[in-house]
Amino acid sequence: MSVRATSLVSASAALSRVLGFVRDVLVAAALGAGPIADALLVALRLPNLARRALSEGAMIAGFAPLHARLAAREGEEAAARFAGRAASALGLALLALVGLAHLAAGLLVLGVGAGLAGDAAARALAADLSRLAFPAIAFLGVAGLAAAALAARGRFAALALAPLAMNAILILALLVLPRLTADPGAIAAGVALSTSVAGAVQLAIVAVAALRARVVVWQWPRRDPELARFARLAGPAFVVAAAPQLVPIAAMQVASFTPGAVSWLHYAERLVHLPLSILAVVVGAVLLPAIAARRLAGDGPGAAKATADALALSALVAWPATAALVVLAEPMARTLFERGAFTSADTAGTAAMIAGLAVGLPFAMAAKVLALEAQARVALRPGLVSPAAALLATLAACALLAPVLGPVGIGLGASVGFVAQAVITAVHARAAGGFALSAALAGRLARILAASLAMAGGLALAAPAVRDLPDPIGLALLCLGGLLAYAAACLLLGAVRREDLAAMRRGRQASQ
Repeated sequence: MSVRATSLVSASAALSRVLGFVRDVLVAAALGAGPIADALLVALRLPNLARRALSEGAMIAGFAPLHARLAAREGEEAAARFAGRAASALGLALLALVGLAHLAAGLLVLGVGAGLAGDAAARALAADLSRLAFPAIAFLGVAGLAAAALAARGRFAALALAPLAMNAILILALLVLPRLTADPGAIAAGVALSTSVAGAVQLAIVAVAALRARVVVWQWPRRDPELARFARLAGPAFVVAAAPQLVPIAAMQVASFTPGAVSWLHYAERLVHLPLSILAVVVGAVLLPAIAARRLAGDGPGAAKATADALALSALVAWPATAALVVLAEPMARTLFERGAFTSADTAGTAAMIAGLAVGLPFAMAAKVLALEAQARVALRPGLVSPAAALLATLAACALLAPVLGPVGIGLGASVGFVAQAVITAVHARAAGGFALSAALAGRLARILAASLAMAGGLALAAPAVRDLPDPIGLALLCLGGLLAYAAACLLLGAVRREDLAAMRRGRQASQ
């Protein structure tokens, strides 16, 4: 991929995340955090899970290698015909899956929010909303395959436009629907239906681009070795790609037993994961190619050092983000979400979730780095074992902590899951020579943690001084002051190196 193409796709991904956050702010304003919002967010969890797994994992791992091999062996036309057969086969399979999900919607929503079992009305609403949103799974799955075919030919404009269009449609729906009706149930139904409409639009954008460029030549599926291999590869790849979402789903299971807690968890998760998304772009664009290149060259120690650098860089951003989110959870939740149907009680619940979830942010990022390092070694086992352990750890921790600590206990329970995932992935990576926890790396991590704690102390002391200012101004001043304090602490403690600044600069350029 060229620098220009990388910049286009990275900028689109970053803007899409921002638009997604705006969408959730509008959901909070329209529906707040009551039973209708809970039902909608439970209903949308499975389509979102399928979207991420199909578009970000299964299509890349299952389709791209076969497509590239066929193009090299038999030419681009044969690869385009294979893409057409694969798209039609996937579309038919997903349509059948959506049909079954439509029939079993009541059971499926309990798989995400078991607490709805005690509220027949909320369960029925979540099932109805799920049926409206489920078609998006088929649309987005086929769109992911067409996007992979376009990427293989170096065509990235449609890939950049499609997710932006999807979020723009949802934002438009959330701006228009409250002006058409005051019924929260009708608004929720409109949002669920808009999810399927947005999925269809995303499919249309990439499908038109793929057909015009003849990277996909539509054909009905037939039994052939390529499709059989695609099915064998895409299944495990889907599981690996979906695995990171198991921790939020496990936490949502426990949250669903408390009215409003599903919504608090969702809004908190979206905010806490913004730094994780930014870090993923930087690490993916700058450091992971270095890891993969050294692996291919047989330079195991060099790849291990690159992984250690990636872990240090992620800690350099994740730990201060954790400190700021914990200390400023309440003003952040109030400034970003408290409007419309979102009340001060919802602010308190969301802030508690933010504080609990933020503790796990550095571990979630470390697990992400190590999981991608495992992919560079073509090792699938960590991607299956660690999320399963994280799921069990999250369920157990949330069940134990929620009755004692309330919403913050659910957030902390999810953080326990991220810790378990990071530890198990690290054990696998260390055993395979993927990285080593050297004294130098441990020392850097300790200095970064010390600088982050110093920043947290400064924020806690400064917070009363801006209490009388309007929330957006006070929060902005605290964030700016915290950033300056953290930079000064890092320089004084030697937590940052010139190489780190250069890597961040390259990552920022890749995301613009």
